[in-house]
Amino acid sequence: MKTKYKQIARRQLDATLAKFSEVRKVQLPPKGWIRAVREALGMSGKQLAGRLNVSQPRVHKLEQSEPSGALTLKTMRQVAEALDCVFVYALVPRSTLEETVRAQARAVATERLQRVSHTMLLEAQGLSTKEQQASLDDAIEELARETPKDLWDMKP
Repeated sequence: MKTKYKQIARRQLDATLAKFSEVRKVQLPPKGWIRAVREALGMSGKQLAGRLNVSQPRVHKLEQSEPSGALTLKTMRQVAEALDCVFVYALVPRSTLEETVRAQARAVATERLQRVSHTMLLEAQGLSTKEQQASLDDAIEELARETPKDLWDMKP
């Protein structure tokens, strides 16, 4: 994907994902969503089993498996449908995608600048603090804009 389009795609996805920002604060009910919704509806396990065309012990197993994340997305969708719910699945960034890219760009640029600065110091060509900051800012901007393939090779 071309650089310009990566930035546009990132901004558009950030706008979409912003709608989910409140979801980060939602806690999983202790016994899972399936059981919480089923009980809030006043539906028995046997009744949910009938809606899913499975046995009652299967519903119990589903409810036991959900909190640990052992259910497939397909199963969660089926159960949600049986409970007249919509199953929502999303990856919600802790900040924004743009901020995540910039943080990685900062880490990479800082590490690169430190290597270059060390070499320049050995050659008595060190940069002033102001020049170092300007160089760092430029490198961060370029990395965030270009998002080179190796940007994510370095772990934070």
